Amino acid sequence: MKSLFSYLMVFMAILYWVLRVIISLFYSMGIECICQPFQPTIEIAILFFTIPCVLLIIRRNIVGTILYFGMYAAYFGTVLYNGLTNVSMTTEKLVVTDVSSIFITALGVVIPFLVLADVAIQKSRFHPADRKTDWYYENEKYERNFDERADRNQYKIK
Repeated sequence: MKSLFSYLMVFMAILYWVLRVIISLFYSMGIECICQPFQPTIEIAILFFTIPCVLLIIRRNIVGTILYFGMYAAYFGTVLYNGLTNVSMTTEKLVVTDVSSIFITALGVVIPFLVLADVAIQKSRFHPADRKTDWYYENEKYERNFDERADRNQYKIK
């Protein structure tokens, strides 16, 4: 991970995971929260499978990123679709819990998509580092500067 965007996306994924853990804990203790788990057993399984996926995202592994996006899109995507259709079909006023639930669910789809896009588009995937030969080519600029200094410091003996 070399870019600030990569660090921020991993940080956002971890923060979202912590939010979902808190929501699941509140649900299991019977405390009211801004959002409720939609299927608690599946959500707990997703929370446990997220841990290795985040570790694979940190290592920039595309398989872990696809798995992370697939899990979250399958679970939160259907809930988001159902929530948006329910809101559009009802003529009643929106409640804060409905809007917050839709917003948190939308984050559950957007964050994994951005993480997937970040890992898929990273530059080092197209030009991977080769430690056997990069030491030679990366020092070329330094060697040119060193040679130019050596050429200027030649003294003539009379």
